Amino acid sequence: MRYRVSYDLQLFAKDGDSGEKTEEPTAKKLQDARDKGQVAKSIDATTAASLFVFFMMLRLMLGFLGDRFMGNFSATYHNISGISNDAFTLQIACALLGDSLGRILLMLAPFLATAFLVAFVTNLVQVKWKITMDPMKPKFDKFNPISGMKRLFSKDKVVELIKSVAKIIVIIYVVYSYLKDRWALVMNMYEYSLTQALGLIGDIIINIGLRISMFFIIIAVADFAYQKWKFHEDMKMTKQEVKDEYKNSEGDPKVKSQQRARMQQASRRRMMQDVPNADVVITNPTHLAVAVRYHKDVDEAPVVVAKGADFLAQRIKEIARENSVEIVENKPLARMLYHNVEIGAEIPPELYQMVAEVLVYVYNLTGKAES
Repeated sequence: MRYRVSYDLQLFAKDGDSGEKTEEPTAKKLQDARDKGQVAKSIDATTAASLFVFFMMLRLMLGFLGDRFMGNFSATYHNISGISNDAFTLQIACALLGDSLGRILLMLAPFLATAFLVAFVTNLVQVKWKITMDPMKPKFDKFNPISGMKRLFSKDKVVELIKSVAKIIVIIYVVYSYLKDRWALVMNMYEYSLTQALGLIGDIIINIGLRISMFFIIIAVADFAYQKWKFHEDMKMTKQEVKDEYKNSEGDPKVKSQQRARMQQASRRRMMQDVPNADVVITNPTHLAVAVRYHKDVDEAPVVVAKGADFLAQRIKEIARENSVEIVENKPLARMLYHNVEIGAEIPPELYQMVAEVLVYVYNLTGKAES
Protein backbone atom coordinates (compact mmCIF):
# COMPACT_ATOMS: atom_id res chain seq x y z
CA MET A 1 0.00 0.00 0.00
CA ARG A 2 1.34 3.42 -0.93
CA TYR A 3 0.75 6.59 1.04
CA ARG A 4 0.83 10.01 -0.52
CA VAL A 5 2.12 12.88 1.61
CA SER A 6 1.55 16.47 0.44
CA TYR A 7 3.90 19.20 1.54
CA ASP A 8 4.75 22.79 0.67
CA LEU A 9 8.36 23.50 -0.22
CA GLN A 10 7.83 27.15 0.69
CA LEU A 11 7.87 26.09 4.34
CA PHE A 12 11.59 25.46 3.95
CA ALA A 13 12.30 28.78 2.25
CA LYS A 14 13.73 31.71 4.13
CA ASP A 15 10.99 34.12 5.24
CA GLY A 16 8.27 31.74 4.14
CA ASP A 17 6.27 32.68 1.07
CA SER A 18 8.14 35.93 0.58
CA GLY A 19 11.47 34.29 -0.26
CA GLU A 20 14.92 35.46 0.67
CA LYS A 21 15.77 39.06 1.43
CA THR A 22 18.00 39.76 -1.54
CA GLU A 23 16.93 43.31 -2.42
CA GLU A 24 18.57 46.48 -1.10
CA PRO A 25 16.38 48.44 1.35
CA THR A 26 14.48 51.31 -0.17
CA ALA A 27 14.72 54.87 1.09
CA LYS A 28 11.14 54.61 2.37
CA LYS A 29 11.86 51.52 4.45
CA LEU A 30 14.98 53.10 5.94
CA GLN A 31 13.03 56.25 6.80
CA ASP A 32 10.18 54.24 8.34
CA ALA A 33 12.69 52.28 10.43
CA ARG A 34 14.33 55.51 11.57
CA ASP A 35 10.94 56.97 12.52
CA LYS A 36 10.39 53.90 14.71
CA GLY A 37 13.79 54.29 16.38
CA GLN A 38 15.38 51.37 14.53
CA VAL A 39 18.92 52.51 13.77
CA ALA A 40 22.43 51.07 13.73
CA LYS A 41 23.90 51.95 17.10
CA SER A 42 26.64 50.50 19.31
CA ILE A 43 26.07 50.77 23.07
CA ASP A 44 29.72 49.84 23.54
CA ALA A 45 30.75 53.05 21.77
CA THR A 46 28.97 55.13 24.40
CA THR A 47 30.45 53.05 27.22
CA ALA A 48 34.00 53.22 25.86
CA ALA A 49 33.85 56.98 25.23
CA SER A 50 32.41 57.65 28.68
CA LEU A 51 35.07 55.54 30.39
CA PHE A 52 37.90 57.21 28.50
CA VAL A 53 36.67 60.73 29.25
CA PHE A 54 36.01 59.83 32.89
CA PHE A 55 39.56 58.58 33.51
CA MET A 56 41.06 61.50 31.59
CA MET A 57 39.15 63.93 33.81
CA LEU A 58 40.21 61.92 36.86
CA ARG A 59 43.84 62.25 35.83
CA LEU A 60 43.52 66.02 35.33
CA MET A 61 41.53 66.62 38.53
CA LEU A 62 43.03 64.00 40.84
CA GLY A 63 45.00 66.51 42.92
CA PHE A 64 42.02 68.82 43.23
CA LEU A 65 39.69 65.96 44.20
CA GLY A 66 42.22 64.63 46.74
CA ASP A 67 42.45 68.01 48.43
CA ARG A 68 38.67 68.43 48.46
CA PHE A 69 38.08 64.95 49.87
CA MET A 70 40.67 65.50 52.59
CA GLY A 71 39.10 68.87 53.35
CA ASN A 72 35.66 67.32 53.52
CA PHE A 73 37.00 64.57 55.82
CA SER A 74 38.64 67.11 58.13
CA ALA A 75 35.59 69.37 58.21
CA THR A 76 33.28 66.49 59.06
CA TYR A 77 35.43 65.23 61.95
CA HIS A 78 36.03 68.78 63.18
CA ASN A 79 32.27 69.27 63.41
CA ILE A 80 31.90 65.95 65.21
CA SER A 81 34.63 66.77 67.72
CA GLY A 82 32.90 70.02 68.59
CA ILE A 83 29.78 68.22 69.80
CA SER A 84 29.66 66.67 73.24
CA ASN A 85 28.58 63.07 73.70
CA ASP A 86 25.40 64.09 75.45
CA ALA A 87 24.37 66.47 72.64
CA PHE A 88 25.17 64.05 69.77
CA THR A 89 21.84 62.76 68.50
CA LEU A 90 20.61 60.89 65.44
CA GLN A 91 19.34 64.14 63.89
CA ILE A 92 22.76 65.78 64.25
CA ALA A 93 24.47 62.71 62.78
CA CYS A 94 22.11 62.75 59.76
CA ALA A 95 22.72 66.49 59.30
CA LEU A 96 26.50 66.02 59.36
CA LEU A 97 26.28 63.09 56.95
CA GLY A 98 23.99 65.10 54.64
CA ASP A 99 26.43 68.03 54.56
CA SER A 100 29.31 65.67 53.78
CA LEU A 101 27.42 63.92 50.98
CA GLY A 102 26.37 67.29 49.56
CA ARG A 103 29.98 68.39 49.29
CA ILE A 104 30.91 65.06 47.67
CA LEU A 105 28.10 65.36 45.10
CA LEU A 106 29.22 68.91 44.32
CA MET A 107 32.73 67.58 43.63
CA LEU A 108 31.35 64.82 41.42
CA ALA A 109 28.98 67.14 39.52
CA PRO A 110 31.50 67.86 36.70
CA PHE A 111 31.96 64.11 36.19
CA LEU A 112 28.22 63.48 36.05
CA ALA A 113 27.63 66.37 33.65
CA THR A 114 30.49 65.28 31.42
CA ALA A 115 29.26 61.66 31.39
CA PHE A 116 25.81 62.85 30.25
CA LEU A 117 27.33 65.10 27.58
CA VAL A 118 29.64 62.36 26.25
CA ALA A 119 26.77 59.84 26.07
CA PHE A 120 24.58 62.40 24.27
CA VAL A 121 27.27 63.36 21.74
CA THR A 122 28.25 59.73 21.08
CA ASN A 123 24.67 58.76 20.31
CA LEU A 124 24.19 61.91 18.24
CA VAL A 125 27.23 61.05 16.11
CA GLN A 126 25.95 57.52 15.55
CA VAL A 127 22.28 58.11 14.77
CA LYS A 128 21.95 61.90 14.22
CA TRP A 129 19.08 63.82 15.84
CA LYS A 130 15.74 62.05 15.87
CA ILE A 131 13.20 62.02 18.70
CA THR A 132 10.72 59.12 18.76
CA MET A 133 8.64 57.47 21.46
CA ASP A 134 8.05 54.27 19.49
CA PRO A 135 10.78 52.20 21.24
CA MET A 136 9.10 52.99 24.59
CA LYS A 137 5.76 51.50 23.54
CA PRO A 138 5.03 48.11 25.14
CA LYS A 139 5.48 45.18 22.77
CA PHE A 140 3.55 42.15 23.98
CA ASP A 141 5.41 39.76 21.66
CA LYS A 142 8.39 40.16 24.00
CA PHE A 143 6.40 38.23 26.62
CA ASN A 144 6.04 35.29 24.24
CA PRO A 145 8.22 32.47 25.70
CA ILE A 146 8.86 30.98 22.26
CA SER A 147 10.13 34.31 20.90
CA GLY A 148 12.18 34.70 24.06
CA MET A 149 13.87 31.35 23.52
CA LYS A 150 14.62 32.28 19.91
CA ARG A 151 16.23 35.54 21.03
CA LEU A 152 18.18 33.68 23.73
CA PHE A 153 19.88 31.47 21.16
CA SER A 154 20.05 34.00 18.34
CA LYS A 155 23.11 35.20 16.47
CA ASP A 156 22.98 38.52 18.32
CA LYS A 157 23.32 36.78 21.68
CA VAL A 158 26.35 34.87 20.40
CA VAL A 159 27.95 38.16 19.33
CA GLU A 160 27.17 39.72 22.71
CA LEU A 161 28.73 36.70 24.45
CA ILE A 162 31.88 37.06 22.34
CA LYS A 163 32.10 40.76 23.20
CA SER A 164 31.64 40.06 26.91
CA VAL A 165 34.38 37.41 26.87
CA ALA A 166 36.64 39.80 24.95
CA LYS A 167 36.06 42.53 27.56
CA ILE A 168 36.87 40.16 30.42
CA ILE A 169 40.06 39.05 28.67
CA VAL A 170 41.04 42.70 28.06
CA ILE A 171 40.49 43.63 31.71
CA ILE A 172 42.48 40.64 33.01
CA TYR A 173 45.32 41.26 30.55
CA VAL A 174 45.55 45.00 31.27
CA VAL A 175 45.44 44.59 35.06
CA TYR A 176 48.02 41.78 35.03
CA SER A 177 50.41 43.47 32.54
CA TYR A 178 50.31 46.75 34.49
CA LEU A 179 50.65 45.34 38.01
CA LYS A 180 53.23 42.61 37.40
CA ASP A 181 56.11 45.17 37.49
CA ARG A 182 54.53 47.26 40.27
CA TRP A 183 53.45 44.57 42.66
CA ALA A 184 56.30 45.35 45.07
CA LEU A 185 55.03 48.95 45.39
CA VAL A 186 51.54 47.70 46.18
CA MET A 187 52.78 45.21 48.79
CA ASN A 188 54.87 47.92 50.55
CA MET A 189 52.01 50.40 50.62
CA TYR A 190 51.67 50.04 54.42
CA GLU A 191 55.01 51.85 54.76
CA TYR A 192 53.66 54.96 52.97
CA SER A 193 51.83 57.90 54.43
CA LEU A 194 48.10 58.20 53.77
CA THR A 195 48.64 60.84 51.10
CA GLN A 196 51.30 58.76 49.33
CA ALA A 197 49.17 55.61 49.48
CA LEU A 198 46.12 57.41 48.09
CA GLY A 199 48.24 58.94 45.34
CA LEU A 200 49.63 55.53 44.38
CA ILE A 201 46.19 53.91 44.36
CA GLY A 202 44.76 56.76 42.27
CA ASP A 203 47.64 56.56 39.79
CA ILE A 204 47.19 52.78 39.41
CA ILE A 205 43.41 53.06 38.95
CA ILE A 206 43.69 55.87 36.38
CA ASN A 207 46.42 54.17 34.30
CA ILE A 208 44.59 50.84 34.28
CA GLY A 209 41.29 52.59 33.46
CA LEU A 210 42.81 54.49 30.53
CA ARG A 211 44.35 51.32 29.10
CA ILE A 212 41.09 49.41 29.44
CA SER A 213 39.23 52.34 27.84
CA MET A 214 41.53 52.28 24.80
CA PHE A 215 40.92 48.56 24.29
CA PHE A 216 37.18 49.12 24.75
CA ILE A 217 37.26 51.83 22.06
CA ILE A 218 38.75 49.29 19.63
CA ILE A 219 36.00 46.81 20.53
CA ALA A 220 33.39 49.58 20.14
CA VAL A 221 34.63 50.50 16.63
CA ALA A 222 34.41 46.83 15.59
CA ASP A 223 30.95 46.55 17.18
CA PHE A 224 29.71 49.70 15.42
CA ALA A 225 30.86 48.32 12.06
CA TYR A 226 29.08 45.06 12.85
CA GLN A 227 25.89 46.88 13.90
CA LYS A 228 25.91 48.87 10.64
CA TRP A 229 26.30 45.67 8.62
CA LYS A 230 23.67 43.82 10.64
CA PHE A 231 21.18 46.70 10.35
CA HIS A 232 21.69 46.79 6.58
CA GLU A 233 21.13 43.04 6.35
CA ASP A 234 18.01 43.23 8.53
CA MET A 235 16.62 46.04 6.38
CA LYS A 236 16.99 44.09 3.14
CA MET A 237 13.73 43.25 1.44
CA THR A 238 12.25 40.42 -0.54
CA LYS A 239 11.18 40.98 -4.11
CA GLN A 240 7.56 40.79 -3.00
CA GLU A 241 8.10 43.44 -0.33
CA VAL A 242 9.61 45.78 -2.93
CA LYS A 243 6.60 45.22 -5.20
CA ASP A 244 4.15 45.77 -2.34
CA GLU A 245 5.89 48.97 -1.27
CA TYR A 246 5.85 50.26 -4.83
CA LYS A 247 2.14 49.52 -5.06
CA ASN A 248 1.45 51.30 -1.78
CA SER A 249 3.56 54.35 -2.59
CA GLU A 250 3.10 54.68 -6.33
CA GLY A 251 -0.16 52.84 -6.79
CA ASP A 252 -0.96 49.48 -8.34
CA PRO A 253 0.31 49.47 -11.99
CA LYS A 254 -2.95 47.84 -13.11
CA VAL A 255 -5.02 50.50 -11.39
CA LYS A 256 -2.83 53.27 -12.79
CA SER A 257 -3.13 51.75 -16.26
CA GLN A 258 -6.91 51.70 -15.92
CA GLN A 259 -6.89 55.30 -14.73
CA ARG A 260 -4.75 56.36 -17.70
CA ALA A 261 -7.12 54.52 -20.04
CA ARG A 262 -10.14 56.31 -18.55
CA MET A 263 -8.36 59.67 -18.81
CA GLN A 264 -7.48 58.98 -22.43
CA GLN A 265 -11.07 58.04 -23.18
CA ALA A 266 -12.34 61.24 -21.57
CA SER A 267 -9.74 63.26 -23.48
CA ARG A 268 -10.79 61.63 -26.75
CA ARG A 269 -14.46 62.38 -26.08
CA ARG A 270 -13.64 66.04 -25.47
CA MET A 271 -11.46 66.06 -28.58
CA MET A 272 -14.24 64.59 -30.73
CA GLN A 273 -16.66 67.20 -29.41
CA ASP A 274 -14.32 69.92 -30.73
CA VAL A 275 -14.08 68.47 -34.26
CA PRO A 276 -17.37 70.11 -35.45
CA ASN A 277 -15.87 73.51 -34.49
CA ALA A 278 -12.83 72.99 -36.74
CA ASP A 279 -12.35 74.82 -40.03
CA VAL A 280 -10.52 71.97 -41.75
CA VAL A 281 -9.28 68.40 -41.23
CA ILE A 282 -5.88 67.81 -42.81
CA THR A 283 -5.06 64.18 -43.70
CA ASN A 284 -2.23 62.15 -45.21
CA PRO A 285 -4.91 60.72 -46.32
CA THR A 286 -5.47 57.30 -44.66
CA HIS A 287 -3.37 57.05 -41.49
CA LEU A 288 -3.38 60.55 -39.98
CA ALA A 289 -5.99 63.27 -39.44
CA VAL A 290 -5.52 66.68 -37.79
CA ALA A 291 -8.41 69.09 -37.17
CA VAL A 292 -7.45 72.78 -37.21
CA ARG A 293 -9.50 75.75 -36.06
CA TYR A 294 -8.88 79.44 -36.62
CA HIS A 295 -11.28 82.05 -35.30
CA LYS A 296 -9.92 85.46 -36.14
CA ASP A 297 -11.45 87.22 -33.12
CA VAL A 298 -10.40 84.53 -30.61
CA ASP A 299 -7.22 82.82 -31.79
CA GLU A 300 -3.90 84.54 -32.34
CA ALA A 301 -2.86 81.61 -34.55
CA PRO A 302 -4.52 78.43 -35.88
CA VAL A 303 -5.10 75.82 -33.15
CA VAL A 304 -5.05 72.00 -33.37
CA VAL A 305 -8.32 70.88 -31.76
CA ALA A 306 -8.05 67.16 -32.53
CA LYS A 307 -5.66 64.64 -34.04
CA GLY A 308 -5.42 60.89 -34.38
CA ALA A 309 -3.95 57.96 -36.25
CA ASP A 310 -5.52 54.94 -37.94
CA PHE A 311 -8.94 54.19 -36.38
CA LEU A 312 -9.01 57.53 -34.54
CA ALA A 313 -8.16 59.34 -37.79
CA GLN A 314 -11.08 57.62 -39.51
CA ARG A 315 -13.39 58.62 -36.68
CA ILE A 316 -12.27 62.28 -36.92
CA LYS A 317 -13.00 62.28 -40.64
CA GLU A 318 -16.46 60.73 -40.10
CA ILE A 319 -17.41 63.44 -37.60
CA ALA A 320 -16.04 66.08 -39.99
CA ARG A 321 -18.24 64.79 -42.82
CA GLU A 322 -21.28 64.65 -40.53
CA ASN A 323 -20.73 68.31 -39.61
CA SER A 324 -19.72 69.57 -43.10
CA VAL A 325 -16.11 70.26 -42.11
CA GLU A 326 -13.81 70.27 -45.14
CA ILE A 327 -11.21 67.49 -45.39
CA VAL A 328 -8.02 68.38 -47.23
CA GLU A 329 -5.25 65.94 -48.14
CA ASN A 330 -1.74 67.27 -47.44
CA LYS A 331 0.68 64.51 -46.39
CA PRO A 332 3.71 66.61 -45.30
CA LEU A 333 1.59 69.09 -43.34
CA ALA A 334 -0.48 66.35 -41.71
CA ARG A 335 2.66 64.56 -40.51
CA MET A 336 4.27 67.75 -39.18
CA LEU A 337 1.13 68.83 -37.31
CA TYR A 338 0.53 65.35 -35.86
CA HIS A 339 4.06 64.87 -34.56
CA ASN A 340 4.88 68.42 -33.45
CA VAL A 341 1.71 70.14 -32.16
CA GLU A 342 -0.26 69.03 -29.10
CA ILE A 343 -4.03 69.14 -28.93
CA GLY A 344 -5.19 72.61 -27.88
CA ALA A 345 -1.87 74.21 -28.85
CA GLU A 346 -1.27 76.84 -31.50
CA ILE A 347 0.74 75.84 -34.56
CA PRO A 348 4.39 77.02 -34.62
CA PRO A 349 5.31 80.04 -36.77
CA GLU A 350 7.23 77.91 -39.27
CA LEU A 351 3.95 76.25 -40.30
CA TYR A 352 1.94 79.47 -40.65
CA GLN A 353 2.41 79.67 -44.42
CA MET A 354 1.41 76.07 -45.13
CA VAL A 355 -1.66 76.19 -42.87
CA ALA A 356 -2.68 79.59 -44.22
CA GLU A 357 -2.70 78.22 -47.77
CA VAL A 358 -4.96 75.37 -46.71
CA LEU A 359 -7.31 77.71 -44.83
CA VAL A 360 -7.53 80.09 -47.79
CA TYR A 361 -8.37 77.15 -50.02
CA VAL A 362 -11.12 76.03 -47.62
CA TYR A 363 -12.51 79.54 -47.23
CA ASN A 364 -12.74 79.87 -51.00
CA LEU A 365 -14.62 76.58 -51.18
CA THR A 366 -17.05 77.45 -48.41
CA GLY A 367 -17.39 81.11 -49.35
CA LYS A 368 -16.29 82.43 -45.95
CA ALA A 369 -15.30 86.08 -45.91
CA GLU A 370 -12.26 85.48 -43.60
CA SER A 371 -8.66 85.74 -44.69
